[in-house]
Amino acid sequence: MNILAKKLLTAGASLVIGLALATTSASAANKKIAVSVPYLGFPIFAYAMKAVKDEAAKIGGVDIIELDGQNSSPKQVADIENVQVQGVDGILISPIDVNALTATVQSAIDGGTPVINVDRRVENVKGLLAFVGADNVAGGEAAARWVMARFPDGARIVHLQGQPGSSPAIDRNRGVHNVLDPVKDKYPIVAEQTANFLRADGLTVTQNILQSLDSPPEVIIAANDDSALGAFEALEGLKLQDKVTVIGYDALAYGLDSIRQDRLDATVEMQFGEQFRHALRTMVANLDTKEAQQDRIFKPFVIDKTNLDKAEQAAESN
Repeated sequence: MNILAKKLLTAGASLVIGLALATTSASAANKKIAVSVPYLGFPIFAYAMKAVKDEAAKIGGVDIIELDGQNSSPKQVADIENVQVQGVDGILISPIDVNALTATVQSAIDGGTPVINVDRRVENVKGLLAFVGADNVAGGEAAARWVMARFPDGARIVHLQGQPGSSPAIDRNRGVHNVLDPVKDKYPIVAEQTANFLRADGLTVTQNILQSLDSPPEVIIAANDDSALGAFEALEGLKLQDKVTVIGYDALAYGLDSIRQDRLDATVEMQFGEQFRHALRTMVANLDTKEAQQDRIFKPFVIDKTNLDKAEQAAESN
């Protein structure tokens, strides 16, 4: 090989190495943000994860580390501890339980990693960058007021609560009771039990409740659309679907479809996708500027056949 050929080969190799190093450097420069959700088996969190990934692609220069808590607080704790060891620039977390993640999240913050709570709170933590979520107390109140408007002469109500220990379940329950307790003679809650945000539990719990009552209720208020649809299946099994009004919560596309199909009567919109998109933008803004960020609280409202076009996922529903 002559001297010129050797020089060209060496230059070419240097160029390839240089390009590889540049690519690695560019990738390393991306912001690494862990997103931890309770369980991707819950459709609402699968939707949220897609929303945050789409937003990351839109922003550019952001790598999302997907963490599925698999409905286990120990798993969610281990996930956060692992990404801390590996190194991340920020954490968005929606905790399974309001207390189980306290020590782990506090440790991350104390170690210098900014953390944003999305949708669900971690209690007794100091130094959170922000909380982004819905006012679920107001959402529960909105659902109860919708029932009162629909049944001005009164109604007997079955209440299916959400997953124990989660802040949305706690807050939605509080909101329902804030409105109905002062008028319980006219709007009594004749049965109340957790359905864990699950369709299967909504079905079985409702079946058991209906069997225990002397007569069907006029209304079922459920803490999310999945448990509401489970309740509807129980009503169908007893040929009661046309006699009981069912209201859910979340306003995902299949919940909106169910309203169109006369399965659900209403749901509560809380702009869940935008909660996660906004949380990501807030985190990126902090990483870019190191400036303090503000909480963002979304105000839920009821969706029924009169305003389906106002739902966040209206375009995705049929």
